[in-house]
Amino acid sequence: MRITRPIRLGVAIAALSIVATACGGGEEARTISSSAEAGNLIVGIKFDQPGLGLRNPDGTFSGFDVEVAKYVAGQLGVDEANVEFKESPSAQRETLIENGEVDYIVATYSITDTRKEKVGFAGPYFVAGQSLLVRNDNTDITGPASLEGKRLCSVSGSTPAQNIADEYPGVQLQNYDTYSACVEALNNNSIDAVTTDDIILAGYAAQFPGQLKVVGEPFTTENYGIGLNKDDTEGRNQINDAIEEMISSGAWEQAFNDTVGASGYPLPEAPTVDRY
Repeated sequence: MRITRPIRLGVAIAALSIVATACGGGEEARTISSSAEAGNLIVGIKFDQPGLGLRNPDGTFSGFDVEVAKYVAGQLGVDEANVEFKESPSAQRETLIENGEVDYIVATYSITDTRKEKVGFAGPYFVAGQSLLVRNDNTDITGPASLEGKRLCSVSGSTPAQNIADEYPGVQLQNYDTYSACVEALNNNSIDAVTTDDIILAGYAAQFPGQLKVVGEPFTTENYGIGLNKDDTEGRNQINDAIEEMISSGAWEQAFNDTVGASGYPLPEAPTVDRY
């Protein structure tokens, strides 16, 4: 049977329509509101930071970031049983958000202008400062000025690693994938010190009592934000509201005491949310 020109044209249009649909045409972008309304959230956290974001041997999760993530979810109307935690290494955080693999990230995520070009931030929900972790018998590393020629470990894609590279070029900086790998190298004498934020280091020092210690005063200011899709203004406002409620209700202080408090890290003043 001969196919007439109008029929052939109709078939072509239909084919183009199928291709457009397969490529995502007409799909709505993932937003925090749409995920919350569906009753489920995927939240990025660290899996290897004691007191902040830790995956326990029994598969549960604990830490201050975990408590913040769950509180925010609750304020969004999602029960913690319906929150899926996804590991979010420092170097992968922007990619996870941009690809829509997570709804938001609570993972000691410092707010910086460079990162704000790619993702949005709510917060801050905590303010930390970069410091140093050394073996307990070390006496010659007392702060960043004493790092010249030392083997220092940090994590690829992290603010602390960039700070060292920019400000202390005489340091032998070694970038690992995770801070737990840095701590293992420190315990094995493969490096001389680990650098990241003081609250993170306090958790590792508490994990290895008598073996590791935090030294010196913090030498940066790190505003921890909750990362999310850059264009999700509604979601950012909702999370900012949740952070403010967590602080004013006393839940923020309670979460800190229940998680980080055991490390001996002192309770800081609660931050003021900045509507970025």
